[in-house]
Amino acid sequence: MSGLFITLEGGDGVGKSTQAALLTEWLESRGRTVVRTREPGGTVAGVEIREIVLHHRGDIAPRAEALLYAADRAHHVATLVRPALERGDVVVQDRYIDSSVAYQGAGRVLGGDEVRDLSLWAAEGLQPDLTILLDLDEAAARARLDTARTRYDRLEAERAEFHARVRAAYLDLAAQEPERFLVVDAARPIDEIAADIRRRLDDRV
Repeated sequence: MSGLFITLEGGDGVGKSTQAALLTEWLESRGRTVVRTREPGGTVAGVEIREIVLHHRGDIAPRAEALLYAADRAHHVATLVRPALERGDVVVQDRYIDSSVAYQGAGRVLGGDEVRDLSLWAAEGLQPDLTILLDLDEAAARARLDTARTRYDRLEAERAEFHARVRAAYLDLAAQEPERFLVVDAARPIDEIAADIRRRLDDRV
């Protein structure tokens, strides 16, 4: 069986972790070996980078932030993602290149094309087979976070305008590549969202 690379994207609080867990369970029930991972933080080195970019006290220059995410991505793809795909596994990953384009390119206003080019170079051109975009109004997503968080990371703590730019960038990306993206309304019930994802993948697994 060929490997399959599936990424989950969307703003903070949209339910990516929940859907990743349900998708992993379903794929394993279909006999597939699943590697579930995330960016940043999918490797030992990535955990340290994650601590810097999300929990560092004080400012990090936007370009430095983008480079740290790219460094994590380069190591993650080379040591975990690509080997898993070459074995024929399914990789279910929370965040990938689209997150950098949305958060650093649009949120930090660095320019989506430049950030995308940097990320593609870091990942040696590896693209997902399917990207699931969980779309939710930023105010609703923030309300979810407020009920679940006692500590906000550097990106979660950004102003509403930042998160509005991030959401708009995600929707633009999905419009540009409809064959790669599955856009789902993250305000719907969890089981309905999971069913939509399974239907999209049914003939591929």
